[in-house]
Amino acid sequence: MPVDLTSEQPLAWDSATLDADTKKMLDNLQPNILKAHVREHLSVLFVRFNDITAGRRYLRKIAETKMKSARRHLEEVRDFTTKGRQGTPYVGLGISKAGYRDLGHPVEDMRLFGDPAFRDGMKRRVAEVQDPPVEEWDKAYQREIHAVILIGAAEREPVEALRRELIRDLPPSARLLGEETGQGMRNPAGDGIEHFGYVDGRSQPLFLKDEVDKEPREHWDPAFPLSNVLVADPLAADPGTHFGSYFVFRKLEQNVRAFKEIEQELADDLDLEDADRARAGAMLVGRFKDGTPVTLHGEAGGGTVVNDFTFDADEGGKCPFSGHVRKTNPRSHSRNVIMARRGQTYGQRDDDPWDDAPPQSRPSGEVGLLFMAFNSSLQDQFEFTQQNWANNPGFEVFGTGHDPIIGQGERDIKVTFPKAWGKPGMSPPQRQVAQTVTMKGGEYFFMPSLAYLRAL
Repeated sequence: MPVDLTSEQPLAWDSATLDADTKKMLDNLQPNILKAHVREHLSVLFVRFNDITAGRRYLRKIAETKMKSARRHLEEVRDFTTKGRQGTPYVGLGISKAGYRDLGHPVEDMRLFGDPAFRDGMKRRVAEVQDPPVEEWDKAYQREIHAVILIGAAEREPVEALRRELIRDLPPSARLLGEETGQGMRNPAGDGIEHFGYVDGRSQPLFLKDEVDKEPREHWDPAFPLSNVLVADPLAADPGTHFGSYFVFRKLEQNVRAFKEIEQELADDLDLEDADRARAGAMLVGRFKDGTPVTLHGEAGGGTVVNDFTFDADEGGKCPFSGHVRKTNPRSHSRNVIMARRGQTYGQRDDDPWDDAPPQSRPSGEVGLLFMAFNSSLQDQFEFTQQNWANNPGFEVFGTGHDPIIGQGERDIKVTFPKAWGKPGMSPPQRQVAQTVTMKGGEYFFMPSLAYLRAL
């Protein structure tokens, strides 16, 4: 039977009754889309092809010899859980619109891709999301990128080995335009964090039954249909079982020093004292550093990072409407907009991101997030989130302000914050906090089916 992407039931991928078409879909789907693959160490290569035959041959070889299927990835996770057997590294491959053209696909083929943002490419969508001008991006992203190759694993050595091999095998006509290196950061509790020191990546859409079954679901359901991330691969042999996903890559530089100064200034402005000062940053992010949602508690909890909650009972007196996690996942509406985020931090630093060291000891640049996310529509998911939520000062309630973390554009309205958690009384209107995250470049890609890649 045809694969139903719209089913609200999470996919029982290892069920004995799994139908043949779904198995075929998983056998031809790239990993890391439906379930995050371990990427504690990550290498990202940006490539340009200048010869159709050589480019096709190179990608086909990668698909045939280096890439595993989504089903194989899930089997490896199960084997690691039950037998302690280590899995193989992740290799993912995305192609831009320009890349498909350079691989010999005519304009007619490009019309088969239903996402106008993908057909335009990120450089032509600057106005839609208020990105910096392309000439201000890092040089590698100003160029015409044809493909992105992702290499990830729990250890550095296999990533480095695969990176060297894939660069060595590049055809003479191709060019390596640039590369990024990501490395996971964790707090003392073992939770993944970003450079501002906050737990990151907790609130993800889940598509697989074995993952959904582990989650509390009293207040918020983390189960999402496959249609949030998968679309038929229009250039594969069987679009009914061969699927892919639109992939957004953005390099986001974080000015940690400035953000930490903002936290202190906001705490001073709100007359917060002692342990309560941590609530200043929590209102900007929407969670305390340890992941405790500020809509549930007025202080850090120090326990498991809670994800089973909504903002329904919070009119802004606990978590401001501008709080980053509230802006990017309102929870009670627009579930079809939610992306599968697979980002990774980049950059080296000598300090501990989670501690209370003074701002002047923090980096002001050269560190940040390699933002990556899978979408069924770049326009209706990523771009909608950035423009209509993060960049919108009237999100949900007029005058809430920009997302203080990823919002872009002029922050020309004044905002208020609750002076005490969950109690009446707001601060006098004040200027929004300054932007401390800068987009340094990126591109839109389509992550095609393995069936397409192996037939090149």
